[in-house]
Amino acid sequence: MPLAVIALMAAAFGIGTAEFIILGLLPEVSTGMDVSITTAGMLVTGYALGVVFGGPVFTAAALRISRKNMLLTLLIMFIVGNVLSAVAPAYWVLMLGRILAAVCHGAFLGIASVVAADMVPQDKRSRAISLVFTGLTLANIFGTPLGTWMGQSLGWRAPFWVIGLIGVISFVGVAALVPSSPNEAQGRTLHSEISAFRSGQFWLAFAIAGLSMGSLFAAFSYITPLLTDVAGFDSGWMTGLLMIFGVGLVIGNLLGGRFADKYQIGTLLVAQALMVVVLLVFALTAQLPVIAVILLPLMGGAGFGTVPSFMSRVIDSAGEAPTLAAAMASSAANGGIAVGSFLSGLTVEAGWGYTSALIVGAGMAALAIVVTVVSARTERRALVAA
Repeated sequence: MPLAVIALMAAAFGIGTAEFIILGLLPEVSTGMDVSITTAGMLVTGYALGVVFGGPVFTAAALRISRKNMLLTLLIMFIVGNVLSAVAPAYWVLMLGRILAAVCHGAFLGIASVVAADMVPQDKRSRAISLVFTGLTLANIFGTPLGTWMGQSLGWRAPFWVIGLIGVISFVGVAALVPSSPNEAQGRTLHSEISAFRSGQFWLAFAIAGLSMGSLFAAFSYITPLLTDVAGFDSGWMTGLLMIFGVGLVIGNLLGGRFADKYQIGTLLVAQALMVVVLLVFALTAQLPVIAVILLPLMGGAGFGTVPSFMSRVIDSAGEAPTLAAAMASSAANGGIAVGSFLSGLTVEAGWGYTSALIVGAGMAALAIVVTVVSARTERRALVAA
C-alpha cells in the first residue's frame, strides 16, 4: 500500500481524536469556560453540524483546485481550528474552533477516500479506503482515551495543542507523499459533480451509509449508562471497555476493506445482519457483564465493517464525479448518527430504559439490510437491461 495512504490515515487519526475528545472533557470545559454542562455539550452538536453541512459546501467551493491542494487547505483549517480551541478566551471562540475542525472532518475523509482509491488498482480500492478510516478507528483506542487523560491531568486545553501538532505532522506527510495531479481539476465543475445526484444508486448508497452508521451510534450514544447502570460495571472500567469497543472498530473496518473489493454487497449484508443479532442479544442480556464484554467489540466491528463498502459504493455510483459524492457520504453517515442518537434519546426519555437504544439500533440495521437488498436488485436489473 502506498505511503501516501499511511499519511492520510495519520491525518484521519488526528481528525477522529479531535471529534471525540470533547466527550471526555465536558466537565472540565464547563468549569473552565464557566458555562453549564448542557452549554458545553452544544460543542458536540456544533461539530456534528459542521461535518454534515460544512464538508459538502467547502468541497463544492473548492472543486477547481486539485485534490491534494484541497487536502492541504483542509489540514490548515484543522490546525487553525484546534489552535483556536486551545487558546479560546471565550466560549464562542471555542465553538468557532470546533466548527473549523469539523469542516475539515467532513470534507477531508471524503476526498482522502477518493485519493486513496485512485492510488491503487481497482481490486484494492476498498482496502485503501479502509486504511484511511483505520486512522479514525485508532483514535477511539488511543487518541481519545489518552487525550481525555491529558485533559483531566494538564487542563482541557492541552489535548487541543497536541491535536494541532498532529495536524502539522499530517500536513507535512500529505505534502511530501501524496502525488500531485496537475490536470486533475480540469473539467471538474459543480454541475458535473451534481450530475451524479441523478443516479438512484447514488441515493441508495447514501441511505445505506446513514442507516449503517445510525444503527451503531443509536446504541453507542447511551453505552456508558447501559454498562454502569444495567450491566453493573464500575465507572472505572469505562476506559478499558471503550478501548475494547475501539479494537472491534479497527478489526471490523480492516476486514470490511479486505472483503468489500470482491464481495461489496455481501460484506454489507453480513455486517448489517451481525449488527441486528448483536444488538438484539445485547438488549436481552445487558445485565450480564461477561456477555457485554464479548458483544462490545462485535458491535463496533459490525458497525465499521460497512464503511469501506458504502464509501466505495458511493464513489463507484458517482462515475466521473466522485469528489463531492464522497464528502456527501461522510455527511450522510453523520446525519444517520444524529438521527440514531436522537431516536434512541426519545426512547430513553420515554422511560423505556437504556436497552431501548439497542433496539433502535437493531431496527435501523434491519432497515439498512432492506435498502441494501433493494440497491443490489436495482443494480442487477440495470445490468440485465443493458
